[in-house]
Amino acid sequence: MFTLAQISDTHLGAGTALFRANFDAVAAALAAEIPDIIVASGDVSLDGADSEADMAFAAASFARLPRPVLAVPGNHDAGDHPDRAPRQPFDTERLLRFRRHFGQERWVLDRDGWRLLGLNSQVCGTGHPEEVAQADFIAEALASLGDRRLAVFLHKPVFVTTADDPLFDYWSVPPFARAPFLPLLAHPALRLVASGHLHLHHEVARGAVRFAWAPSVGFIVAEDEQPDLPGARPCGYLLHRFDADHVETSLVVPDGMERLFIHQVRAEAYPNSDLLKARPDAA
Repeated sequence: MFTLAQISDTHLGAGTALFRANFDAVAAALAAEIPDIIVASGDVSLDGADSEADMAFAAASFARLPRPVLAVPGNHDAGDHPDRAPRQPFDTERLLRFRRHFGQERWVLDRDGWRLLGLNSQVCGTGHPEEVAQADFIAEALASLGDRRLAVFLHKPVFVTTADDPLFDYWSVPPFARAPFLPLLAHPALRLVASGHLHLHHEVARGAVRFAWAPSVGFIVAEDEQPDLPGARPCGYLLHRFDADHVETSLVVPDGMERLFIHQVRAEAYPNSDLLKARPDAA
């Protein structure tokens, strides 16, 4: 019925050419076979959480794609939970910067019997007023769903293992902040939950629902920095094909994609950051 390209973790910055070649390869692939919809699932920018120039450069780059882009923010775009990112906590200033360049951070799109939801994983557990606003947004989206099928896009996966896993880690929505997502996950119309952040490609079906982790366009993370996480480490994007009642997902690795490890380029990508130290939150 329609196709959707999910691009994640491009990490585009104004002051470095890092990761631009991979973005250009993806842009060329999308121009050659144009999808109906393009979604960016976060970390569009290298350091847009602190840099207006990085966010502006990322927006200009995405504007070159053959369709308008629906985007949700990542930790490098709008910050994160303050316990996970004390240097760049999610706040109003960072959120407004994202909105100026990429539009509303949560959105709904209805098409051909489907409802697509874009959600902001970065606000979860922060106590920011937008967290309550998003919970209300989710409730309204479900209340007005009708007989549509449902697909959800966000930066962090809601969970890495199971929805009731109590571990508060860097990789997923904090367990104490998952309650607004539980009606989504339990809804009989749900068919797809698509996320990024992990720089891994992994898909698993749980009943009628496919959980898909999109790989990074920009770079990959070494296995020793992501202990116990499943998945492969390509650079590329996901193409989702929506039918009447299900979604087929395929990995696309355009010609010419580089597989850069972040530990090889961290000093250039984040020269003034504590991310110079190799650790699980380096991505």
